[in-house]
Amino acid sequence: MGSDLHEALRALYEGLLRGWNARDAGAFASGFADDGVIIGFDGSENTGRAQIVEQIGLIFADHPTGAYVGKVRDVRAIGDDAAILRAVAGIVPAGQSELNPQLNSVQSMTVERRDGQWRIVHYQNTPAAYHGRPELVEALTDELREAQGDRAGG
Repeated sequence: MGSDLHEALRALYEGLLRGWNARDAGAFASGFADDGVIIGFDGSENTGRAQIVEQIGLIFADHPTGAYVGKVRDVRAIGDDAAILRAVAGIVPAGQSELNPQLNSVQSMTVERRDGQWRIVHYQNTPAAYHGRPELVEALTDELREAQGDRAGG
C-alpha cells in the first residue's frame, strides 16, 4: 500500500493545486468528500464540497490569485482507509515570477477512502511565518524554489 498510497495522495494534492492555479473552483474542490472541510490561509473554514466551490469561486472573482508551488513532505497511512499528507507550499503572486516568502505555508490533508476512492476530508493551509526565525523562512523559500525549478525542467 505504501508507494500506491503515496502516489494516490500526491495526485490528489497536485490536483488541488492545479485547480487553484487554473482559478477553477470546481477543479480545486473535486478531490474533497461531500462533507470535506477546508481551513484557509486566513483561518476561514468551509464545510462541504458545494460551499468550498462557492467560497473559492468568490475568491477567484474578487481578485487575481497567485500560483502555488507545493512539495509533499510526508504521507502516512492511519489504517487501511485513512491517511495524512503533509506538504509545504509557496505562492508566486499574480503577475510575478518569484515566490513571495511571506505567503509560504505548511499544509496538511487528511483523506479517507470512500467507495474505493480517496477523498479529502480535511485540508488545512497554515502560514509558515516562523516568527523571529528568518533563517527558517529563507530555508523553506529555497526548498520551494528548488521544487519550482524541478517542475520547470520536468
